[in-house]
Amino acid sequence: MKILSSSLRFVLATAGIVLASGGLSLVQAQGPGSGGPTPTPTAVPIDGGASLLLAAGVGFGLKKLRDHRKR
Repeated sequence: MKILSSSLRFVLATAGIVLASGGLSLVQAQGPGSGGPTPTPTAVPIDGGASLLLAAGVGFGLKKLRDHRKR
């Protein structure tokens, strides 16, 4: 039983290596192209999400503090 397991493992590993090496030969990089327009940097509003996470953290901390003081 142990011999079957190790031989099956060897076959699967060999098949994986063969498939991976075959797949890598098909991969090619894309050419430089025309370049296109340069993107303008945009501001990302993180204030709403950050303030909600901060409020949730404060609330969770207060709950833990109250639970600890009740013991």
